[in-house]
Amino acid sequence: MAARSIASLTLSFGLVNIPVKLYSATESASTIRFNMLAKDGSRLKQQYVSEKTGKVVERGDMVKGYEFEKDHFVLFTPQELKALDEAASHVIEIVAFVPLQTVDPIYYDKAYLLAPDKRGGKPYALLMEAMRKSDRCALARWSWKTKQYVVQVRAVEDGLVLQQLLYAEEVRSLKDLDIERVDVSDAELKLALQLIEQITQDEFDPTQFKDEEKARVLAAIDEKIAGKEVVASAPHEAPTSGGQVIDLMDALRASLGGKGGGASKPPAAKKAAGKTAAASADAAKEQRKGARRAPKAEEPVAAPAKARARK
Repeated sequence: MAARSIASLTLSFGLVNIPVKLYSATESASTIRFNMLAKDGSRLKQQYVSEKTGKVVERGDMVKGYEFEKDHFVLFTPQELKALDEAASHVIEIVAFVPLQTVDPIYYDKAYLLAPDKRGGKPYALLMEAMRKSDRCALARWSWKTKQYVVQVRAVEDGLVLQQLLYAEEVRSLKDLDIERVDVSDAELKLALQLIEQITQDEFDPTQFKDEEKARVLAAIDEKIAGKEVVASAPHEAPTSGGQVIDLMDALRASLGGKGGGASKPPAAKKAAGKTAAASADAAKEQRKGARRAPKAEEPVAAPAKARARK
């Protein structure tokens, strides 16, 4: 299914206006949701009850309000709320260009994709190439749904990404945690650097990581659909030291696979080995899945279960 744009906007770059379409960069469909049901399996309906009368309030009788003092609200009609939304600007106004690495990812909020709209291809490509050459990203203001955002526009391989940024007051500082400053020795640092080198890769490959917890839960759901009982697996326990304090140097040496450390694989070889292992694991998982779902010959086959709904 083709991606659907959320909005048509204008990216303002000096006196150049670039018509763009906005797309969500992520989707939450991967989340497994369980419905609240009665014990007989019937769906439950959510209702709102008035604190004053204790009676159920129908949706058509509800209004929205803002609490300006404790238990004191100013009410807004649907028309007034719509007017607030319409006051939002459809212009993303670039105010500065800064080095890409100066924006700390801790300020990153929701990400969107930007694509050129009609007659926007040439200025879009120009801005993208200029930011790549200068190794800079754009900081801009954007008003959207009654809130003004500071956003970053950065060039990636295939286009432009619009990243909502948090305001300074929305981000906590590590300085507030009073983290203890501890000196490390040169020998400890050397072993730690060797350990980093041993498991270093050339780049981040997002396809290398799979949501194993989601796969485990979906497998349990499949078993329930097939009429089997879900048995809780043993919890993962962190290795303990039996009450003894583990020496940091010994732990680093053990992590390196021995006292002397040992040579690390070249990054390319490690990456290939990782992919091979991942492929083998996926194949084994599929094999187990098939074995789980295949009905036994001597047992009567149950009626086809309803496929699980994925929201």
